[in-house]
Order: sequence, then structure tokens, then C-alpha cells
Amino acid sequence: MGQHRHTHAAGSAGLLSSRRDFLCHCCVGISTAALLAAINRPARSADAVTIKATHGTGFCNMGIFLAHELQLTEDDGVHLEFVNTPTIADVTTIFGAGLVDASLIPYTNFFTLLDKGAPVKIVSGGGVEGCVIVSQPGLDSAEALRGKTLGTFQADTLEVLPYDWLKMNGMSFQDVDVRFFGTSPELAQAFLAGSVDSICHIEPYATQALEGVQGAVMLSDGTDVYHKGYTDCVLAVSERLIDDSRDAVKALIKALMIAQQKTEADRKAMVELTIGKYYKTPLEVGLAASMKQPNVVDQRDQEDFMIERSRSVVELGYIKEPLGKESFDWSMLEEVIAENPELYDSLKLKSKA
Repeated sequence: MGQHRHTHAAGSAGLLSSRRDFLCHCCVGISTAALLAAINRPARSADAVTIKATHGTGFCNMGIFLAHELQLTEDDGVHLEFVNTPTIADVTTIFGAGLVDASLIPYTNFFTLLDKGAPVKIVSGGGVEGCVIVSQPGLDSAEALRGKTLGTFQADTLEVLPYDWLKMNGMSFQDVDVRFFGTSPELAQAFLAGSVDSICHIEPYATQALEGVQGAVMLSDGTDVYHKGYTDCVLAVSERLIDDSRDAVKALIKALMIAQQKTEADRKAMVELTIGKYYKTPLEVGLAASMKQPNVVDQRDQEDFMIERSRSVVELGYIKEPLGKESFDWSMLEEVIAENPELYDSLKLKSKA
């Protein structure tokens, strides 16, 4: 892989300036605040299983947000507890360090952990689509981005999409100035302020960027590079949790299915539950954005797609070789489907495999 320009964003304390730094951070480094948050919270009770989880910030996380807000795992004797993280990179770090049991995480970030030997598995889907490349007015093609700045997150699906999109258009990361950011609101604000020429972002921030800058251009929503329904994030859990409490993993997967069902039945009501607390956008923006990045729990038909994308993660220098079927364990998802046929049949979006 040829080297390309990459910098951290100004004002983003503690951000990483290179892919090598990212890998070191994910394997051994961790912010003090996130570490203390992860290890100092007590379990709920002696007789309940507590799953500590991290998550991202996009609408692909809406299912786990609703599972937490509506306590959808409690009937199965499982308490879902969130461990909040200062930056996107810390989500990967804490999960990889074994300080939490589960994470709703971009599958590309998951690959970096598996490559380093972390005992983790993908057990279900989270959300699909919703990765969008947005540019400032007048920058309406890949060629127009030559020499311009691109804001994104490291090892994220939001880095892999523009990498693949530029390649599809005969360009590479050597042709742009890639800048890495720490949080979703920070990346969106950088675009709104005009301090970067383009960004690759998730919903609702992509919609916020498009609506917040008059004449902003949507260069790609990912479907032109990949396909309709391409995956963005997945539910990954530690092998320790699978071994020690397989039923708790199933309870969480079932909760995500219930959340998907509720969202498909009454999207406005479910979005209202998450706006403000999880998404810092007006309800109208959030509602429109949520439809562009729906929750899909059963993503078994996306396995080959994710494996193929790992080749791009290799080319970017984050992992040594493409990953395979060892990344996945769909067995608990399949058990939940078999045990809850009516719930599964009610879902509008699911695997076609």
C-alpha cells in the first residue's frame, strides 16, 4: 500500500495521526476516563446477568439504544449496561481490551481486533447502509476532490467506503488529504464550518451536513460502490460471554429484533425516544435520516460482503490478511429465530440467504 497524507483534526485532543498509532491504541492504549467507566460500574444484582456494552453514534445503533431505553432484555434476566466512550476509537479499544462484553461496532473496526487476536465474534447485524460521502458545493465528482480534504474515522466503514469509492473512480487516498476525527458531532461540525472539503459520515449526521450547507453534494451513499442493503455495523461479543452466558447473548439478539420490529411498526415514536439523548439533531432530520440507515438484525447474507471488504482493510494497512468465516458465529441468531418464529416473521428487513 502506498503512503498517503493523513492528519488528525485540529482541536481533537488525543486523536491519532497514523494507522500505526491506531493499531497500538486499540491493542494496548486506552483513555483513563473510558477505563474507569468500564471497570468501576458494579453489576446490577447477584442473580441477573449484566452485559456491559459499547456502541457507536449512528442510526445503525438505534436497535441497541431502544433495547437499553425500553429494557428489552430484562424479561430474560439480562441487564444491558452502556459504557460510554470519549471517542469513536475508544469504542474499539475498550471492547478489544476485554473491558466490555459486547459492542455495536463497524465491522471493519471489528476486523482490526480479530486480526490482533482478540477473542471476539460477530453474532448478528446492527444496521445497513447510511454511509454517505458529502462534499462542499461545486465538488461534484471524485476528480474534483483531488488535493482536497476528506474527514472520516480510522479503520471505520466510513474510511473504507471513500477508499473503495475513489478506487472505483480511478483515484486513491494518495490523491486526497485524509483527516481523522474523534467524534461524530465533531466531524459534522467541521463540514458545516467549511473546515473540510468532504466527509464520509453516518446518519443522522450525513443528512445534517447535506441540509446544513446549501448546495452540498452527496457523492455516494455506498449503494453505487456496493449494493442495496450493504452492512455498516454489527453486534459483536466476546467469546467469554458466549461461553459463560450464551443465553444472555441470545437475549440481546432477541432484544435487537424486538427493537427492529417496533421501529418498523412505528418509526416516528421510536425515533422520538432516541432524539436528544443519543442523536443531537431535530426530530425531522432524525426521522428522515433513520430511514436511510435502518436496523437489520439478520445479516447472514452480508457475510461474503464483509469478508470481501476485509481486503480493503488489508490494503489500508490495518490488518495483515483478509479475514474469513472464523469472524462469525450466527448460531445464536439462528436459535433466536427458531425460538421466536412470529417475531422473526414480522420483520420486514432480513437476510435473503
